[in-house]
Amino acid sequence: MQLKDTVALVTGGTAGLGLATARRLVAAGARVLVMGRSEATGRAAADGLGPLAAFVAGDVTEDEAVGRVLDAAGEMGELRTVVCCAGTTYSKQILGRRVMRADEFEAVIRTNLFGTFNVIRQAVPRMAAQPLVEEDRGVVITTSSIAAWDGQNGQCAYAASKAAIAGMTLPLARELAPHAIRVVDIAPGLFDTRLTSAVPDGVLEHLRGQVPHPKRFGSGDEFAALAEHVIGNSMLNGETVRLDAGLRMAPL
Repeated sequence: MQLKDTVALVTGGTAGLGLATARRLVAAGARVLVMGRSEATGRAAADGLGPLAAFVAGDVTEDEAVGRVLDAAGEMGELRTVVCCAGTTYSKQILGRRVMRADEFEAVIRTNLFGTFNVIRQAVPRMAAQPLVEEDRGVVITTSSIAAWDGQNGQCAYAASKAAIAGMTLPLARELAPHAIRVVDIAPGLFDTRLTSAVPDGVLEHLRGQVPHPKRFGSGDEFAALAEHVIGNSMLNGETVRLDAGLRMAPL
């Protein structure tokens, strides 16, 4: 599917993987609406992306906010692409001094899993109403993680939410296939994002040492490049693609 002159919504698009993806889609000629919770961060991100981009504040878990964002996307043109990058995490165990509370577990599931589903369920009726262009009406890209399979000690909430995102990819793709809407999940490994910026240097070096090749963290643009390829390649559907340099994480 061609991106030029179409509209793309990127949730979590004000920083990290989402912002890198928004930047890549703008460069390909799409009009991009970025969604995030911080007004100041979002405005700055949209300004940096140029005249083809706009920002609307909202929380992916709130129905009214998602509807408002999708209305704004519709005013920009034909919504053809949705990229779900909004997410959060808590790394806590269930035994020991720093025990994960039930509300913390629920918060991760609500943002990562329900937030992704909430955006998709409201976006696809709008995408299905668009005219068919070549083979596609639209593309939905979700973001899980290699933690879905290789979750480390303390990642039970994060890994559960990401495994569920990967798990709903094929059922959604099958349901939306008659409407010519594809669904593809990207499962990144270790990437340079604001989540890793808070990790101590010694831990970062240990993690880098586990990556087979190339022995480094991924960049946001490498994630964005895959997202752009997914949109352009109509044979990619109903699949989770690991983007991890061959990494299989150890328990700790």
